[in-house]
Amino acid sequence: MIQLIRGFRDILPGEVELWLEIERIARELLENFGFKEIRIPIMEKTELFARSIGEDTDIVEKEMYTFPDRKGDLITLRPEATASVVRAYIQHRLFAKDPVQKFYTIGPMFRRERPQKGRYRQFYQINAEIFGIESGLADVQLIFLLVNLFTRLKVADLEAHINSLGCPKCRPNFKAALQKFLMSISDQLCSDCIRRRDRNPLRVLDCKVPTCREAMTEAPSILEYLCSECRRDFEVVKNSLQKLKIPYVVDKRLVRGLDYYTRATFEIQTRSLGAQNAIAGGGRYDGLVKELGGPEIPATGFAIGFDRLAEVSGLKASEFYQKPHVFVAALGKKSGSFAFEWICDLGLKGIRADMDFSEKSLKAQMKRADRLGASYVLMVGENELEQGTAILRNMQTKEQVSIPFDDIVKKLKEAVR
Repeated sequence: MIQLIRGFRDILPGEVELWLEIERIARELLENFGFKEIRIPIMEKTELFARSIGEDTDIVEKEMYTFPDRKGDLITLRPEATASVVRAYIQHRLFAKDPVQKFYTIGPMFRRERPQKGRYRQFYQINAEIFGIESGLADVQLIFLLVNLFTRLKVADLEAHINSLGCPKCRPNFKAALQKFLMSISDQLCSDCIRRRDRNPLRVLDCKVPTCREAMTEAPSILEYLCSECRRDFEVVKNSLQKLKIPYVVDKRLVRGLDYYTRATFEIQTRSLGAQNAIAGGGRYDGLVKELGGPEIPATGFAIGFDRLAEVSGLKASEFYQKPHVFVAALGKKSGSFAFEWICDLGLKGIRADMDFSEKSLKAQMKRADRLGASYVLMVGENELEQGTAILRNMQTKEQVSIPFDDIVKKLKEAVR
């Protein structure tokens, strides 16, 4: 028997109903905030992710699914969505009509990580991106949107963490101070952090190795090195969150795992997940549009881990499972022909209808209707054919009524509405 690839999974009926409801709520809220859906390909040129995410990141170094196509060009299954959305924004000159654009996308990403609970090699994200707004209020709106989305999804113990990563003006001073500190604790760092110490020291702040995290406890904070513009921007973020009554924690260790982030960055965490407690994260990436060949346009965005979100949502898949409104139990070929016409007609009119196609006994068909959770069973056999009526049974009250064939669809619509 051929089985799933390790780190991949099926989302089956009984679970997918919850995913659909989360998507519905997310789409509704995002569109109410002015976001438009964009659908991007799952494969891109490898260069796109190497340039945007950063060659020194774990994603590019270890986790991407990259392979040559028949012409020898390197292509990659997308490990994240932002780079692709930026590429589309530039390629289709979406900035020409109006640089201010809001997009969202929902779909699968691919990273070759160690599979564990809530983390898969094919995982799903909800992404939102805002282009053309320099104000920190755009970042605040994203945080506000996330908190309200998770509240609607009944996620418990929410906590917003925020930080600033500075900008090209102030980051060099912090980088120098961080490198000096890293030199003093080199004997406590893992081999990856030693290598990154000189090339990209901010990556060390994102290391998940426990000994490295402990060694970084006394590391300098970038908040101490912010220029006046970044400091002012961060104050706007904090003050606006307070006005919107969104509790937050200033987390000086919070960085994003991608090189393109600058200035405000944030995560939404829940204590429901234990150590892997982040269900959404994002921040500003003002230089990425220009880096990938477009004009100098500011941007900010977030990504939600859909798999983890489904785990911690207080909504239950059983609440949204679509049971049949009516099951037609037909005895005999002629009755089955009538039943088939009815379920086709009912389906077109928005009534979920099903039947058994194997001519089983009435008892067997009633058992199947019960297993499916049908609200009603419509019974028709030889006697009913002679009389031109069918028997409608309410599966909850057990009450039965006779319905003329001519009124079947009309009566069923009245019953199930």
